[in-house]
Amino acid sequence: MRRELEPLPDGVQLVAEPAPDVEFVILNFDVAGRLPALLDELPGLRVIQSLSAGVDWLLPKVPPGIVVCRAVGVHDAPVSEWVLAVILVTRRRLLEFWDLQRRAEWNRDIAEATDGWQHAIDDLEGATVLVVGHGSIGRAVAARLAPFGAHVIGAARHPRDDARSADELPRLLPEADVVVNLLPLVPQTEKFVDAAFLSHMKQGSLFVNAGRGKTVDTEALLAALKSGRIHAALDVTDPEPLPSDHPLWQAPNLFITPHVAGAVARWESRGYRFAGEQIRRHAAGEPLLGIEAGNMETARRLAD
Repeated sequence: MRRELEPLPDGVQLVAEPAPDVEFVILNFDVAGRLPALLDELPGLRVIQSLSAGVDWLLPKVPPGIVVCRAVGVHDAPVSEWVLAVILVTRRRLLEFWDLQRRAEWNRDIAEATDGWQHAIDDLEGATVLVVGHGSIGRAVAARLAPFGAHVIGAARHPRDDARSADELPRLLPEADVVVNLLPLVPQTEKFVDAAFLSHMKQGSLFVNAGRGKTVDTEALLAALKSGRIHAALDVTDPEPLPSDHPLWQAPNLFITPHVAGAVARWESRGYRFAGEQIRRHAAGEPLLGIEAGNMETARRLAD
């Protein structure tokens, strides 16, 4: 991936193994099992650039004083495409037609079903999609939904022009045909999607989780699915990996993928291109992108 990192600033040397003078490292999930021992071998470390959008797997193992950066924009396109795909698959009920195809059964009755959680086949024109945790991936979701005529509402802990306050969720959730969870995992968001959250959702609506599994109360989600009130599509779960005997596998009204929303052919190239930009910023003493909130003061000292 050296080519993706270039051009490298003068004096920057790439190494593949830990060394005392290394001050900037690029890490991904595959080294999680080597932490924190790996960091102990890097006494000069100042910056960790994650290749993932979330850094919850990394932060608890990082010593104080080291800046941790998220991979900003790297996963926006693939994750937002996964979100769009599962919304379309569910609203057009394509999985049910796939089952009919495997049974060689020509049956149009599905298109008229409206009992319980079921719904007639529906398009996205005029549908309301609520994005909870509306950041760069949320904006990418909104951009991809726009041509379909969907109305997207963003919600975030800190409201801004394109996102309402999370305090408004009890009012917003009953209006939404689709609720997309993109929350990062921090102490304030653990089990944020709980029984009360799910109870506010519209009958027959779709819950999509492409954020983090632990932001959802799994037992509450199971209860909501079994009641027939909602259906769901999950790329992340709690626990993860999901054990083969876990009741989520047998839950009704549910579609699961194994944390692959961002796993497309070119994600690594995008990740290393972003890391190269971060290396150039670091070498020039410029502000880094995607700094984890708790690291801001450390980052300011780094740039001084």
